[in-house]
Amino acid sequence: MPPMRRKGDLPEKICAQCGRPFAWRKKWERVWDEVRYCSDRCRAEAKAARGRVSAGR
Repeated sequence: MPPMRRKGDLPEKICAQCGRPFAWRKKWERVWDEVRYCSDRCRAEAKAARGRVSAGR
């Protein structure tokens, strides 16, 4: 079994919506390269913002 990783050693990204840093999670293990948002709320807000921009043309 591999040694445990400390929280400080986990990779981090910056949320594309709120700009806050967030750390790797086990559930994102296979899709880490595709993860852009720190939460469902940020993903929903980004989707709503894209809709407002498209409708505002």
